Amino acid sequence: MGNMEDSNMEKKSQESTRGSSQREIPLPPAALLLLVMVLMNILLYLYLDHVFVSPPPSGMDSSRCPFGTFRMGQMKNCSPWLSCESLRTEVRRLKRVGEGAVKRVFLSEWKEQKVAFSQLTTPEMKEDFLHGLKMLKSLQSEHVVLLIGYCEDDGTLLTEYHPLGTLQNLEETLNLPKYQSLNTWHHRLKLAINYVKIIHYLHTSPVGTLVMCDSSDLDKILSQYLLTSSFNIVANDLDALPTVNKGNGTLIKCGHRELLGEFVAPEQLWPYGEEVPFENGRMPPYDEKTDIWKIPDVSSFLLGHVEGSDVVRFHLFEIHQACKKKNPEERPSAQEVLDTYQKVLNSLRDTVLPGVREML
Repeated sequence: MGNMEDSNMEKKSQESTRGSSQREIPLPPAALLLLVMVLMNILLYLYLDHVFVSPPPSGMDSSRCPFGTFRMGQMKNCSPWLSCESLRTEVRRLKRVGEGAVKRVFLSEWKEQKVAFSQLTTPEMKEDFLHGLKMLKSLQSEHVVLLIGYCEDDGTLLTEYHPLGTLQNLEETLNLPKYQSLNTWHHRLKLAINYVKIIHYLHTSPVGTLVMCDSSDLDKILSQYLLTSSFNIVANDLDALPTVNKGNGTLIKCGHRELLGEFVAPEQLWPYGEEVPFENGRMPPYDEKTDIWKIPDVSSFLLGHVEGSDVVRFHLFEIHQACKKKNPEERPSAQEVLDTYQKVLNSLRDTVLPGVREML
């Protein structure tokens, strides 16, 4: 019996040794090559994930990219803002499409895409240019034109190009056959709502309460905003956006010259009469409520004189009257104006135009 047990144990030991030997057979070259390829793909994926920011998951705003990056047109990924070198070598200027005190704007091309290339006009305006660039970087959102790249050394920046131009071209645009179907009180009211949304965004921005100072008359205000192909509004010129901080008593003045006319808010006018020469040092400062004063005038332009627009004006009369209070503290906030605009749109949205007047 003892010999049989010893024989069985020896047999099991041999089988175990053979199994161990089989497991230690090295991988064939084909399997090793496959393993190397898998590892290389993983490393390549990690590299690309580091260089490019992936699009946000479904359900999120696909048009927004993390700070310092952009995506436009058919781009699938967010890419870093273009550098000085890229602006110098990759952008081709086509023609000048605008010029202001601070920047010249050129329709340009970058990688077969139309873009707006802005260049500082004179060195004396460099401070304003840099302030506008700082605001453009800080305020990237659905309310502000898309920044593609910039170069502080050259005084240049690149933004998304909107072929419909500024709000100054609104009536001309709506007369085009392509956009005539949008020339209704409904779409025009939505434009006015977009405008008030921008004002609200500026007043509650990530960098403080900002005031749109390039707004001494209606035409000047309209030139600060672009009309997109999707029929929305984005703020474009941010060179004059001073900050109000009521907590520490910081108020603002829009420029160093005397402002005139009924379009600007009463507190922006020289308060000491025509017989006293204007002195900027004696001019009292003010706050963001100057923007509220101007909302009715801008909205009236945006609403136009299409059928139903008079009904919209009737429903907005009370809030617009509040916007025109001489005492700035009695004017509503941009949020209150926005809430009222939205309520009016909701109440009139399903109204059939021929019967609109019956609501009065």
